[in-house]
Amino acid sequence: MRLSVLDQSVAIAGRPQSVSIRESIELAQFCEGLGYHRFWVAEHHNHDTITGTAPEVLMAAIAATTKRIRIGSAGVMLPHYSSLKVAEQFRVLDAIAPDRIDLGLGRAPGSDGRTAFALNPNAGQAAAQFPEQVRDLLAWVSGEPLPAGHPYGMIRAFPSSDTSPDMWMLGTSDYGAQVAAHFGIPYCFAHFITQGQGCAQALALYRQHYQPSERHPEPIATVCVWALVTDTVEEANHQYMPRARSRLARDRGVLQAIESPEFAAAQPYTAAEQARIDALREDAFVGTPDKVGEQLRNLAQQLGVDELVVLTWTHDLAVRKHSYELLAKEFSIASNAEEE
Repeated sequence: MRLSVLDQSVAIAGRPQSVSIRESIELAQFCEGLGYHRFWVAEHHNHDTITGTAPEVLMAAIAATTKRIRIGSAGVMLPHYSSLKVAEQFRVLDAIAPDRIDLGLGRAPGSDGRTAFALNPNAGQAAAQFPEQVRDLLAWVSGEPLPAGHPYGMIRAFPSSDTSPDMWMLGTSDYGAQVAAHFGIPYCFAHFITQGQGCAQALALYRQHYQPSERHPEPIATVCVWALVTDTVEEANHQYMPRARSRLARDRGVLQAIESPEFAAAQPYTAAEQARIDALREDAFVGTPDKVGEQLRNLAQQLGVDELVVLTWTHDLAVRKHSYELLAKEFSIASNAEEE
């Protein structure tokens, strides 16, 4: 089974957010060496926890400092932007790293409503026109013609090349699955956002309604999960505390930087908060390599996917690296990458 990575450049309490961006570049290089198949970066805005605001810029830096791993957006929130401009950006990325670029798309704002309108005053209208935007973007990215009579039919996205980015649809609902199926492009469900709710149904709809495309005759689906792997159960529970505390804060509508596990563990929690932490930990893919490996294999089998995208938050980059290293060894992905 293939393993890939989603990184969100999380903010860490007590240090400049710029460090998180540089750590994402370092992590991409590290994960390439471990044999991971893709490295995707996120887009969020006005978010105190997640500093990744411009995946296309971060992807350029990663593309220039890696050699094999596929690099992608997870995703570009298309209603904020012009389809032509996104196509141009990603064709430039494809020129930097030919045949290694994934253009992951989303319809959600990746922010609050006010911020969405600050990014695009016509955000509401653009969201309603999402399928048309996807159609146009797919044509400009691939170099195929737009529909007959299209007002921009004579416009092309440059630079031209023998290769082009691979478009993915990202989502947490049936809507994105159906759009992906209609256009014949791969689909990734954000399991980590919904804790799996609606995942099986969305994948079933995607496969049921899939319309084969020239590039993808068969449906391609994966899911993105949150996982943390350490050498011992005790260490896993300890390193998970910042994530759990962040989720507690988000339950109250508070977005904040990730605190250290020592700070998070030392805070007082009500009985209700402790119960919430215990429930979060129980539902999460957190633990030793054998335990998490078994959980992920079971999930992949249940959903019928042969690739999983893994998102990991930790306070310290070394812990995050070690988690990805242990997972890579558990799944022997380095040898799989060599065979490819």
